[in-house]
Amino acid sequence: MTVDWPAGFERTDAAHRSPNRNFEVTLHDAVEDLDAEMDRLGVDDWRLSTAMDHQSQNPNYPYASQPEPEDPSVVLHWSMDGEQFAIACDAYSRVRDNLRTIGLYVREKRKMENRPVTTGESEFANARLPSGDEDAVVASPPPHEVLDVSPDAPDGVVEAAYREKTKTMHPDHGGSTEDFQRLKRAKEAMLDV
Repeated sequence: MTVDWPAGFERTDAAHRSPNRNFEVTLHDAVEDLDAEMDRLGVDDWRLSTAMDHQSQNPNYPYASQPEPEDPSVVLHWSMDGEQFAIACDAYSRVRDNLRTIGLYVREKRKMENRPVTTGESEFANARLPSGDEDAVVASPPPHEVLDVSPDAPDGVVEAAYREKTKTMHPDHGGSTEDFQRLKRAKEAMLDV
């Protein structure tokens, strides 16, 4: 099977995919959690795409007993209110870690969407697929991924990770302003500043 990767979304080179031991969850439980998030979000329909064989009765569930595919990428497609959305992750070497990352991303965005704060558009606007004549928009990674910490990392770990990444990401040290701003936003989001 091949992954239905959205056109225009950047791919992680296979040599740069990393193991992730932060998510000790089964493949089945990762799908179950994602299913619950999609229900809470109230989507019209959703579809999971991986390079694994999926169950015929439950097409969003890959068979758990199969070996890890060469391409561990996961793409979540859904429709809501007539709009098409997609989130993709291929940063990790295991399907379940990429799947869990997507599930946590959806949970974080859904929670942000429910905050009584007015913004210019939906928290999921960056996951909206463009029409055929627009350029693709790539979703930003969740804050914990930007900092390379677990989603529930304590404040001290978040601060230490921020300081360490600042050494290479700050514009004064050869980093880009955009990457440094993303790093600052990730720290603030993790610390609820």
